[in-house]
Amino acid sequence: MTTSSYSTVITVDKSPQEAFDAINNVRGWWSGNIEGDTGTLNAEWTYRYKDVHYSKQRITELIPGKRVVWHVMEGYLNFVNDVNEWKDTEIHFDIAEKGGKTEIRFTHAGLVPQYECFDMCSTAWSFYINESLRNFITTGKGDPNEKE
Repeated sequence: MTTSSYSTVITVDKSPQEAFDAINNVRGWWSGNIEGDTGTLNAEWTYRYKDVHYSKQRITELIPGKRVVWHVMEGYLNFVNDVNEWKDTEIHFDIAEKGGKTEIRFTHAGLVPQYECFDMCSTAWSFYINESLRNFITTGKGDPNEKE
């Protein structure tokens, strides 16, 4: 049985700092339904999608051009039996220059295949990271959920 957390990697033709700045502009690639500061160490912010998903994050690492980590302090998913599956997980963005490009390794540490939400949540993360964030970094236009 595997216990690997969900992870994906993207590569972009932008600098590590440009990628870092885009990641921290969460409203530009994840959702307009974000409340709070998403770019300051120890800041707390919330994500909400209708009555389906709510989470509260604290920024626990913020190393310019290199790393962003969010600790999920609270989480609610209305489509699984354990509505708190995201609580106490961590979301990591590790940024590195590789061969003249920038690689971003995204990991949702604690989002594992044993979780009921794994398939749906990993599919959603795949879209937000591999498409919306990648496009936001490279073109300035992501595809976030619209603000309700």
